[in-house]
Amino acid sequence: MIRVLAADDQDLVRLGLRTLLEAEDGFALAGEAADGLAAVAETVQTVPDVVLMDIRMPGIDGIEATRRIIARPELAEVRVIVLTTFERDEYVFEALHAGASGFLLKDTPPVELIAAIRTVVDGGALLAPSVTRTLIAEFVAEQRRPLSPHPRLAELTAREKEVVGLVAEGLSNQEIAERLVLSPATARTHVSRAMIKLGARDRAQLVVFAYRSGLA
Repeated sequence: MIRVLAADDQDLVRLGLRTLLEAEDGFALAGEAADGLAAVAETVQTVPDVVLMDIRMPGIDGIEATRRIIARPELAEVRVIVLTTFERDEYVFEALHAGASGFLLKDTPPVELIAAIRTVVDGGALLAPSVTRTLIAEFVAEQRRPLSPHPRLAELTAREKEVVGLVAEGLSNQEIAERLVLSPATARTHVSRAMIKLGARDRAQLVVFAYRSGLA
């Protein structure tokens, strides 16, 4: 059973998510929250598998709520999916940097939302849509963010750095294997080792680290 917490300040949005989750086999609504502080409190209390987090909420916003959730050791297995109204929401990159596993538009079809939840529960990240890669690249460029290499970047081998750069391009393990002429298992191993060395929760964090460190 996949347990999901819905955090959004709009009653109608929460109602829609509740109805969807309660009707889907293998899913359950762990709780609801109408503001950022309540989202953190409910997550601590219920420890869901996934939090569907609105960015703009009263109290503290979804970014700060995500940051506080990710910072708590007892919530290490909780994944956060950010929900936004606009593809180029200015806060999406910050949400990913705070530890979110990806983002979805609020008008995402129900079947895609369910698939996305399964993806992050299985350890993946919502990085396939080109808009995600474009958004990250644009905010890094437009805001002229200074490079801030990960403190453990030097622990990566040259191949692992190359693989992290390809993850940042949105490539899957299979695509990385084809690009570098490796077996899929070897590509997967490189990704896993890079995540362990950098302390990345998922592939979304690898993307952020790659841009911050100048690997992408």
